[in-house]
Amino acid sequence: MENMRLLLTFTLIFIVLMLYQAWQEDYGTKPPSTLGTPTSTLETPTAETPTVTSSADSESELPNPQDSQVGPVDLPTMQMRQLLPSESPITVETDVLKLKIDTIGGDVRQLYLVDYPVEMKTPENPFRLMNDELPNLFVAQSGLLSKDSAPTHQAVYQAKHQNYRLRDGSDNLEVKLYWEDKEKGIKVTKVYSFQRGSYVIDVKYLVENNSNQPWQGRLYGQFQRTEADLGGSRFLYTYMGGAISSPDSRYDKIPFDEMQEASFKEDHRTGWINGWAAMLQHYFVGAWIPEREQIYSYYARMLTMGNRYILGLYGPTQSVAPHSQQTLSITLYAGPKLQNKLAELAPSLDLTVDYGWLWFIAQPLFWMLDTIHDIVGNWGWAIIILTMLIKLAFFQLSATSYKSMANMRRMQPRLVTLKERYSDDKSRLNQAMMELYKKEKINPLSGCLPIVVQIPVFIALYWVLLESVELRQASFIFWLDDLSSPDRFFVLPLIMGATMLGQHFLNPAPIDPIQQKVMLALPIVFTVFFAFFPSGLVLYWTVNNILSISQQWVITKKIAGDV
Repeated sequence: MENMRLLLTFTLIFIVLMLYQAWQEDYGTKPPSTLGTPTSTLETPTAETPTVTSSADSESELPNPQDSQVGPVDLPTMQMRQLLPSESPITVETDVLKLKIDTIGGDVRQLYLVDYPVEMKTPENPFRLMNDELPNLFVAQSGLLSKDSAPTHQAVYQAKHQNYRLRDGSDNLEVKLYWEDKEKGIKVTKVYSFQRGSYVIDVKYLVENNSNQPWQGRLYGQFQRTEADLGGSRFLYTYMGGAISSPDSRYDKIPFDEMQEASFKEDHRTGWINGWAAMLQHYFVGAWIPEREQIYSYYARMLTMGNRYILGLYGPTQSVAPHSQQTLSITLYAGPKLQNKLAELAPSLDLTVDYGWLWFIAQPLFWMLDTIHDIVGNWGWAIIILTMLIKLAFFQLSATSYKSMANMRRMQPRLVTLKERYSDDKSRLNQAMMELYKKEKINPLSGCLPIVVQIPVFIALYWVLLESVELRQASFIFWLDDLSSPDRFFVLPLIMGATMLGQHFLNPAPIDPIQQKVMLALPIVFTVFFAFFPSGLVLYWTVNNILSISQQWVITKKIAGDV
């Protein structure tokens, strides 16, 4: 009976968690729906490090550092007739990316992932990660800040060509944009470098100082995006927002409401070496990664025009001597959350695959799942084998729990007799039950600990199956052609419900009739609930149930003599 109560409690907690996540997605903190009016000038605070300002204080899209070397950015007044003005888009195509770079700012305005179609039935329609149109605006911007002269992401560049494509047999592609201030003798070449098979984009600024004075400035990279509904299941909440790697935390989420409320405190998040700033969504990420061993600082704000959020970082002041040149570099990653590749790019960047607070369990589980997949070549079979290995690891703990249940089942007739005898005296009933347990050397709580120990592993595996982009549109067998989507024929959830019903009849029935009805209803509730879950999760739960039934049936038959 105690095991039944524990199972019921865990089930209710799980359901409440899923409902809360769905509620957060629908009714959580959202940006204001009304559009504000931008200020007509770009304001720069006087602090030495950028100050996070709310939209009421400033509508600047630029970072605002000011020190003795780099002063306020002197830009002309601009009335924004559109959110992101465009002049001359440049199309770029590699084997894995299709993107548009605009000559205004040299921004990445649109970016498509060729190997990740929106739907499997339309492979010619690639997933669009970045977009310069509302409501789902998401762009990557970078530039230089200087009191002398430098191109920000609002400057106008020139390009030799309008179309670039990675040729067959070539592994590299460069796109060059040109900006020049002839009056001050400063020329900047912005170079995008692409590699075959890679979602890493190297961004370099070649600064040529043809003046008689030293040029000083700093490099910055930032994202602009809106908080838009990207679709997906209402029952499965996944994080969308900002994240940084800082001295306080290797992986620190910066939700949109923090940017909106100016609660992102930069004074504790400056001077971080080997950090990064990223915008996350389910399965995909955009991240600015500065050069190693350089000190970068973070900034964030909200712009009321279009309800845009800005998250970025800027580097230290660089100096270019007269009649010389120097290259400033930063890296942009825009693509799927592939853990191995992210870990190679920057420390802790693989944590953007958000496995929650049980990441230290989830990451080894994913490594095992990935290793098995490399052997069998099918993610569905990999899930089944991993489930079997986990079940094998907990075999003895599960056996202890099932033995306790079997002994309780054997005592069931005697417990019913006691309930009938002391139906009007609960205190005497409990005393008689404890005497019976003591006489038969049965501990009703002995099966609880094994279940509790396994719960963190099950939750971690749940997040692995939910968050891993490798399972997106991964096929299994027959009609199960996408393990990240619900079973469209509801066959797997029905099988899972049948396994839960089988477990119900193997477990000792609660003495209380109300508890009996509740426990009998759970398989039905779970079947309906899991009908909307990704089939990969349902597959794991079904296989785990089948293995549990097999083990419990053998133990129950051995102890009780029947099933």
